[in-house]
Amino acid sequence: MTLSINGEKREGIRAGTVVELVEELGLPAPACLVEHNGVALRRTEWDQAVLGEGDVLEIIRIVAGG
Repeated sequence: MTLSINGEKREGIRAGTVVELVEELGLPAPACLVEHNGVALRRTEWDQAVLGEGDVLEIIRIVAGG
C-alpha cells in the first residue's frame, strides 16, 4: 500500500491500522502524535483507524531535551 507520511510518499506499507503503522516504522508509540487524513487521533483510537491506499498521515515524535 502507498501512503503519504509527513509529506513523503511511502510504498510497500503492510500495516492495516495506525497502531500497526507506528510499529512497522519502529516509532516509540508513547512519544508520537498522529494525524490521519486531517483528523488528530487519540492513542486509544489508533487500533480502530484503518489505513487505505493513498491515506495522508502526519506523525510527530515528541522529544524532550534540556
